Amino acid sequence: MSTQIAVRLPDELVEFLDELVKNGDVASRAAAVARALEHERRRHLAERDAAILVRSGADADMDSLARHAATTAMNDLD
Repeated sequence: MSTQIAVRLPDELVEFLDELVKNGDVASRAAAVARALEHERRRHLAERDAAILVRSGADADMDSLARHAATTAMNDLD
């Protein structure tokens, strides 16, 4: 389900949206706005998670997991 909303944007942002659509980077203005909002939501969640980790302090299990992940090839994650 989706909800239609009206948004007022500066002309330069609308021009940027139109360029993205024209170049085929996104299917529509709505797709570009949705992608930007999804990116912002992920950034917000990452900030929240980082703050939780800072408050909780060191965790030996997470430290060893991080060391393992740092040495693991990421090309097999398809």
